[in-house]
Parts: sequence; structure tokens; C-alpha cells
Amino acid sequence: MSDNLRPISITLVAEPKQVKRFTLTQWRIAELALGDHGADVLNLQLSMTERAAYRFNLTSTTPRLFVRAGFTGQTPKPDAITASQDVAAGWLDGEQQVLEAAMPMAIQVWLESYLARHGEAPMEMRKKKRKGLGVPKRHPPRSSRNEPPGTLVATKA
Repeated sequence: MSDNLRPISITLVAEPKQVKRFTLTQWRIAELALGDHGADVLNLQLSMTERAAYRFNLTSTTPRLFVRAGFTGQTPKPDAITASQDVAAGWLDGEQQVLEAAMPMAIQVWLESYLARHGEAPMEMRKKKRKGLGVPKRHPPRSSRNEPPGTLVATKA
């Protein structure tokens, strides 16, 4: 098994939710289990480019896993899983359903060891502006008599 891939079995459950006079169906993750012995099994694959997001997730009060489950308004069918809030936000921007659940301790330990092996992602810092770039300074025009620079020219007042 690869050091950046783990199969995770996911069980979803529908719960009726009363909103005023309407009853809506709200889906949630009932169970996340390591291994491939469930109806819906997804591979959690870690990416080197998401290391900062993994660290951010692990340092939160309750680390989460995020499951993409098709488009909004459809019956959810899990098709991807991530530990990155950035990836999950991208899914939401694409009008995908995203369900979340607490990250199992075994996945937290595996994620910590992945970060220890591959190093922390470098912190992204704002680039410093270099002097001399941007809008050029305006210099007074030279005299039309072609004097060398620095020569004082008398003008009428």
C-alpha cells in the first residue's frame, strides 16, 4: 500500500428535517471506517501540494474529513474524499454537495506521519515589492538646446 493512499468505507444516512410546513431530507455521514468493506469505499489520497491545508485541519479543534457526494439537489453518492478544507471549498464553489465528519484518530496519526516524512509545506508569504518597479518617476524634460545633464539653464520669469 502506498504511503499516501488509504481506503475508507463511508455510510450515509438520511434524516427527515422539518422546516416550517415542509419536510426535507438531510444527509449526513453516519460512519467512516478504515478499509474497503462497505457499500461506498473511497480512497483518501494525500497530495504534497495540500500539506499546509492538512496541517491547518489537524490543528483545528476537531479535524474533519470532507466527502464530495454529487451535485446539490440530487441523492448523494460519495465519489471523492479529502482532508483538505481548500479542496472541499473548491467543490462547494462548483455546486457539489460536501458532507463532513470528524476525522478518525487512525487517519489523524497517519496524516501526522505523512507530514513528518515529507516535511511541512513552506508558509506562503507575500512577495516584497522591489524598488524601481511600478510607475516610473517623472523627470523634468531636458532643455531643447542639448545641454549636458546637470547644467543649469536660465529661464524667463
